Amino acid sequence: MKTLLIGASTNPDRYAYKAANCLVKHGHELILFGLKEGQVAGNSIQTSKVEVHNIDTVTLYVNPTNQEAWYDYLLKLKPRRIIFNPGTENPELMELAEKEGIEVIEACTLVMLSVGTF
Repeated sequence: MKTLLIGASTNPDRYAYKAANCLVKHGHELILFGLKEGQVAGNSIQTSKVEVHNIDTVTLYVNPTNQEAWYDYLLKLKPRRIIFNPGTENPELMELAEKEGIEVIEACTLVMLSVGTF
C-alpha cells in the first residue's frame, strides 16, 4: 500500500516524523513531501510536487491554510482516502474530496496504526 505524507519533517518531535517511521515499520511504501529536504525512515523528503502514481492513502500534517496549494494535486491523484490528522481538519478540502469519491477520515495516523485500523 503506497502512502503519501504531506508535511514531512526531519524533527523527531513532530508527529509527521513519528508517523513516517511508524508507517515504514508497518510495511507501508512511503512518499514524503515537506518544506525542507532530508531523510526520514529511509525515505527522501520531496520539496516539490513530483509525479506519483497508485497512491492509496494521503495523510496530512499541514494546516488548512497551507493545504490550499495542494487541492488540485491531491484530487488528481485520486487516492482511496485522505486522513486529516488532528489540526488539519479542512471542511473545504473534505467536501471536494468526497465529491471525487475519495474517502475522508478525521483521525490520527499514529492511533490508526497502533490499533490496526490503518
